[in-house]
Amino acid sequence: MSIIKHYQWKCFSIEEQPHLLPDGREISYTSIKHPGAVIIIPIDSNGDLVLVHQYRPSVNQWLFEFPAGTLEAEEDIFVCAQRELAEETNLAASQWQPLGHLLPVPSFCDEIQYLYVAQGLSATQGVLDDDEIINVVTLSVSEVEKKIVNNEIQDNKTLAAFLKARLLGFI
Repeated sequence: MSIIKHYQWKCFSIEEQPHLLPDGREISYTSIKHPGAVIIIPIDSNGDLVLVHQYRPSVNQWLFEFPAGTLEAEEDIFVCAQRELAEETNLAASQWQPLGHLLPVPSFCDEIQYLYVAQGLSATQGVLDDDEIINVVTLSVSEVEKKIVNNEIQDNKTLAAFLKARLLGFI
């Protein structure tokens, strides 16, 4: 059996392909192919966190999120992180720390989300994508935690990135 591409949209596709399971069985498996993404945890000189309050049409609501974005074709992961921070927050960072990666929905998608802490923030000029509506907000760690407890931060990548940065002592 060969790979069957059922649908292609922008840089995402739905593909069916043969897959050998660890127990030796071969199955046909359909998944979403994703080029990968970055998530940036910007921390200002006061230790406060920079988030975006972004409208998401798929859920018809505004969400608090860390700046993030999809890798472009052949794009370096770190270059993507720098680009997305500038695009979504009009900020640049002089200090970057990689925190590993997340697998947001491994049951049906191969996306890998690469995490970075960005510090030494300064103003720069960025340009939003055509479909983005974003307000930049700066919150203390305790304000972020309160929003998490009150279910005001629901975005899973933001929750997971916050937890990892917290456990590693960055926030």
